[in-house]
Amino acid sequence: MTALAIPAQFDQPQDRPAINPWAVAVVVSIATFMEVLDTSIANVAVPHIAGGTASTVDEATWVLTSYLVANAVILPASGWLSTVIGRKRFYMSCVAIFTISSFLCGIAANLPMLIFFRVLQGMSGGGLAPSEQSILADTFEPKKRGMAFALYGIVVVAAPAIGPTLGGWITDNFSWRWIFFINVPVGIVSLLLAEIVVHDPPRLTAERKRRLDAGLKIDYIGFGLLALGLGCLQVVLDKGQEDDWFSSSFIVTMTVLSSLGLILGVIWELWIDQPVLDLQLLVHDRTFAVANVIMFIIGIVLFGTTILLPLFTQTLLGYTAERSGQVLTPGGLAVMGMMPMVGFLLGKIPARSMVMLGMAISAVAIYHLTSFDLNVSFSTLVWARIFQASGLAFLFVPINVAAYASLPMEKSNDASAMMNLSRNMGGSVGISFVNTVLWRRGQYHQSVLGGHVNPFNPIAQRMLHGMMGVVSEHGGSSVSYALLQAQRMTYRVVQRQAQMLAYIDVFWLLSIFCAAMIPMLFLMKKNKPGAAPGGH
Repeated sequence: MTALAIPAQFDQPQDRPAINPWAVAVVVSIATFMEVLDTSIANVAVPHIAGGTASTVDEATWVLTSYLVANAVILPASGWLSTVIGRKRFYMSCVAIFTISSFLCGIAANLPMLIFFRVLQGMSGGGLAPSEQSILADTFEPKKRGMAFALYGIVVVAAPAIGPTLGGWITDNFSWRWIFFINVPVGIVSLLLAEIVVHDPPRLTAERKRRLDAGLKIDYIGFGLLALGLGCLQVVLDKGQEDDWFSSSFIVTMTVLSSLGLILGVIWELWIDQPVLDLQLLVHDRTFAVANVIMFIIGIVLFGTTILLPLFTQTLLGYTAERSGQVLTPGGLAVMGMMPMVGFLLGKIPARSMVMLGMAISAVAIYHLTSFDLNVSFSTLVWARIFQASGLAFLFVPINVAAYASLPMEKSNDASAMMNLSRNMGGSVGISFVNTVLWRRGQYHQSVLGGHVNPFNPIAQRMLHGMMGVVSEHGGSSVSYALLQAQRMTYRVVQRQAQMLAYIDVFWLLSIFCAAMIPMLFLMKKNKPGAAPGGH
């Protein structure tokens, strides 16, 4: 197989829009923020949704799962759809359907209706991010792409951080329905502005015409296999821990279907001429393949730490949802402040070097979290989050710039679809990984620590007698009552310490993930800063 050819006329001035490209970047970022926010904003509202729809909390969690599954299913096809429908038309259709389905979610009368509308919302939202990234890649010349992706990166990193806090505030002060209604005015504004500033470049229009003139072949089989594989995989990741993984026949069935769908789907997509997901990009371009692996790890780290810290602060430190959100927010602000600097540096420093720096910072910052204990202060948490978020600032933008550096323009839609699929699946794996390891390591540490609480351990006995004294001083009526209360208090202490050790284990593993990616980065080509794609 020959390498992908870079068209000689790629990145010519006539492909650039007459409208200020920064206006395009701001407009597409509006829809990005709306869609990414919806991946996390509903999390804290699940109990309220359950109450409002007369369902159990477990049943209501399908409001989250259905969105993620639909998101995963549509991502592989989004690049193909952008090309054959027209990118602007596809993008605006996604914004319109997302807005309408958000309104329908808000007025849903029961849980089945809400889940159905969330599926529509997830499918339309899944098509937004790939379209937006390819729009930015085609709108900005190579030396300015770093700054453009910096603006996009601010949105992608900040939205998940503020989502739970915003969702909690809306739910507490208004109704869970308003977490969907707030998308409606944002979507309308986004549609109106997109109609004015977003345009398909001539080369993309020519590629669409070429495909249609050659006879459009719809890859029904490929889409069906990938949809089956990714959809079932998302269900496994989302429900695995809840159903105790492979002890559940449902999870086993979903795993088998996912494996069959993905294996057969990959073989099929590599074999046919007009695949719905162009996997040949991974085969022909080593830098792009490595970029997808790194983006997968970024998804694990970003979503994993975003769910870890609120859980830690609320379950072990007793923070409220609002106070927990205040721990995350400064990190998001730090990323927002650093992104423009990162975009500027990309014009001076190779993207690969900046990704290495970002991975190193992330590894050290997450490892620093292993020094936490149950007495950690609020300010320590905030600064640790800022330190960790600063590493993400050096990852998201440079990895996108590196991924597009050697690809022809007509492949930008397919490239965006794969990069977003990698990040989203990484996020799903990260959330599932965090929840599973926390539970299993918590059980392990509780068993180990509990084994030390026995009559033959003088330290444990001193602690028990001390607690008995405290109970007696506060009105304990008898020795037996004081002993019972002291044992309960000791058990709670063991539980909290076991959970703290479990969090440390997860932080340690996430740090190892980041450090392990650094050697892989040497497989990427060292592009010249600001050079045109292909290194020209």
